[in-house]
Amino acid sequence: MKKINVRRQIIGNSIVVVVVALIAGFFWYRATLNQDTWAKTTADKQVIIGVDDTYVPMGFRNKAGKLVGFDVDLARAVFKNLGLKVKFQAIDWSMKETELETGHIDMIWNGYTITPQRAKKVAFSKPYHTGTQVLVTMNSSAIDSVQEMQGMVLGLQTGSSGQTEYNQYKSALKQYVKSTVQYDTFDKALTDLQVGRIQAVLIDSDFARYYVAHEKDPAAFHIVDVPGYPKDQYGVGFRKGDQTLLKKVNAQLTLMAKNGTLDKISEKYFGTPNQN
Repeated sequence: MKKINVRRQIIGNSIVVVVVALIAGFFWYRATLNQDTWAKTTADKQVIIGVDDTYVPMGFRNKAGKLVGFDVDLARAVFKNLGLKVKFQAIDWSMKETELETGHIDMIWNGYTITPQRAKKVAFSKPYHTGTQVLVTMNSSAIDSVQEMQGMVLGLQTGSSGQTEYNQYKSALKQYVKSTVQYDTFDKALTDLQVGRIQAVLIDSDFARYYVAHEKDPAAFHIVDVPGYPKDQYGVGFRKGDQTLLKKVNAQLTLMAKNGTLDKISEKYFGTPNQN
C-alpha cells in the first residue's frame, strides 16, 4: 500500500511540475510577442521575411528558380539601405501570423493586405501599394459580371484577403456563387480553372493581370471586376513589439516613394508607376 501511495505521489508531483512548466512557457511566449528585437536583429545582421513564393508578381520563382517580384525587390532595397541581409522563407499562407508569432519569421511581406482582423494580430507598416480583387475566368465560360456567377464554382486561396472579403461582403459576389473550393496557392486554383473544375478564381488584380499576360494564350482568359469590395492596401506585418523595426521600414518606404524607387520597381513588374 505504501508503494502505491509513493507512486501516486510521484505521479502527482510530476503532473504539477509539467503544468507549472507549461504555464511558465505560455507566459514567456506571450511576453516575447511584445519584445522589441531590434538589438538581436542588428547582432544577427539579418531579417527573415515570410512569403508565398507562388504569388506573382509580388514574390515568385522565375524560370531559373530565383525568387523575384515587386515585394522581393522592394524588401531587398529597404534592407540594403539598413545594412541588413534578407532571408526569404516560403510559408503556408494560411499560417502566416502563427509563423510570425512563433519567431520563425520576422515579418510578413508579400501582398499582405491591411485589414482590421489582421491588425489585431500584427503591427502594420504604412501602406505602400494598392490593389483590388477581381475574377479570373476563361473566355469560353462567357462570364462578364458577378451576376453571371449564378450556380458557378469559385476558387479561393485559404487565408487570403479575397477569401475574407468574399465572406464579409456577401452581397457583392457570394450571393451568386453555388460553392467554393479552397486552395493553398493561387497557381493550383488557376490550373483547375483551365481544366474546368472551377469557373472563376477570386484574386488580386496585380496577380491576375501579370498571370494572364504571361500565359501562352492570354486571349483565352477574361478578367472581371467585382463591384462592392474595398481597395486593398498592402502593408508589412510585424510582431506588435517590434516597433523599432517597423519605424525603420516605414522611414525607408517614405524615402523610396519620394526618390522614385517605388515607381521604378512598379514599372518593372506592372508597367505603370506605383499605385498607392
